[in-house]
Amino acid sequence: MCFFKSRTLDGKIGKQQDIVEQEKLHSYSLRPKISQRFRSAEVKELIHSILLARLADKEYNSETSNELSKLICFEIKDKLKSLNYDRYKFVVQCVIGEQKGAGINMCGRCFWDSDTDNYAESIYMNESLFCVAAAYGIYYY
Repeated sequence: MCFFKSRTLDGKIGKQQDIVEQEKLHSYSLRPKISQRFRSAEVKELIHSILLARLADKEYNSETSNELSKLICFEIKDKLKSLNYDRYKFVVQCVIGEQKGAGINMCGRCFWDSDTDNYAESIYMNESLFCVAAAYGIYYY
């Protein structure tokens, strides 16, 4: 507990006040609780709902797709933070491309702990564009 004397605007010393410092104690846990593990099915639904909301009425435009991709990534990351996955770090990737009938292959490589870390992805396509969004949840030891 820390004590200090407060000063008023006229320079007079007021009464002592208590300041309680809240520290997050180190838990030294190497594994998350089962209820706090990254659940890819839940995250996949979240990603898909965001893609549907953002891209339902959009047509591909090469000038705006970069900003749209960033916006989708930030929104996914914010929603993931609100799910209260303690001690998880998130990496979100979103690719938007023009739908021209050609195929595309995408891959990702990660070095992680398969007991705690996981990912979720979702794909959205309409007549004009396709979007692949992936979110990686990495447990911070």
